[in-house]
Amino acid sequence: MDLEASEMAIRASMQQVGGRLLEKLLNADKGGYRGRQMDCGQGHQADFIGYRSKDLVTVLSPVKVERAYYHCAVCGGGILPKDEDLDIVDSSFSPGVRRMMGRVGGKEAFDEGRRDLEELAGVVVKTKAVERVSEAIGQQIERANQKQREAALSGKLESLDAAAKLYIAIDGTGVPVVPHEAEGRKGKDETGRAKTREAKLGCVFTQTGVDDEGRPERDEHSTTYVGAIETAGEFGPRIYTEAVRRGLKRAQRRIVLGDGALWIWNIADEHFPDATQIVDLYHARQHLADLGKIVYGSASTKAKDWAAGRIELLDAGNIEAVLTALKRLRPRDPAVQEEIRKAMTYFQTNAERMRYAKFRGESLFVGSGVVEAGCKTVIGHRLKQSGMRWTVRGANAIIALRCNQLSHRWEEFWEARTAG
Repeated sequence: MDLEASEMAIRASMQQVGGRLLEKLLNADKGGYRGRQMDCGQGHQADFIGYRSKDLVTVLSPVKVERAYYHCAVCGGGILPKDEDLDIVDSSFSPGVRRMMGRVGGKEAFDEGRRDLEELAGVVVKTKAVERVSEAIGQQIERANQKQREAALSGKLESLDAAAKLYIAIDGTGVPVVPHEAEGRKGKDETGRAKTREAKLGCVFTQTGVDDEGRPERDEHSTTYVGAIETAGEFGPRIYTEAVRRGLKRAQRRIVLGDGALWIWNIADEHFPDATQIVDLYHARQHLADLGKIVYGSASTKAKDWAAGRIELLDAGNIEAVLTALKRLRPRDPAVQEEIRKAMTYFQTNAERMRYAKFRGESLFVGSGVVEAGCKTVIGHRLKQSGMRWTVRGANAIIALRCNQLSHRWEEFWEARTAG
């Protein structure tokens, strides 16, 4: 006996039997007939015309659904009340199948998702259908997010959550896009033409205590994400809304983590004015290590020794001493002089965000590793696979879908969508 072949055959047979049963149940209501006339929703009466059938893919098997069709002569439109009742308006996929498609579409390449649906659930759909349904669900999530942003900005979004320390970490990462989405933008390669667009990602997490060595510990399962390819001005309200939702107004302390990008600190100043701002320590260290290589040569022992000494000052939060060390550098090469000038500006601008000894004394995180890992997990693993090229609209839909799923809000969204 070939057990695998037998169990797969029995599963397929049971799904067919279940599909026939489901089809009878779906058609037991006479197609959702509401009488000779029904309200069209715009204050007019729509007339019953007849019945229309629809082929519907379900988690069991394809079925045929009969639906009563009404037409409003005033509005000029048709009404299929049963489609609304069954949640299949403008769709040939059942809610259960669409949920599956959205689930796999947020996790893996669309064709991989199609194959998984067929092998694991016995649901046969096309790759393009997985793409379209996944993006449509992502757009639904984004519309729900937009409503929350409007509520947050008007002071109507409340949260009962309260945390000892609430962290807002922000970063950006490139997403490969189709050529017309990068038109007119400067790139970093030899062609000078951009091939990516920056997706901004924010994460919010909480900290209640410290470990046995006094180091801060992130609360388990406390990290949630928001993101999109958009301007900093558009992203600010997005991350602010997430922070409000997570208990910003009730937190005992608020901390913003990021690298040295100016747009991050502009958002912090505007939306989190009372938060402690901290530049990621490891980015700051890298600036000194890179500068040492530029001044003394990449393979030079002196470069390593110089950087190590300056990093020790940096870790102590003694930015004034770091700046003094930079001023003592006297290279003749104008290009190297320019790199030193940039480094001095970086450390001067962020001096108060680099008091690392003080921050550590207060048991605060001084690294933005959570959001950097999020850039890889949320965006990189799904949107930056080999050969992928996105439109901004498609990328944003999948980012919204993925943020929702990785923030453990998939069930919450789906139930709210159904209730709505």
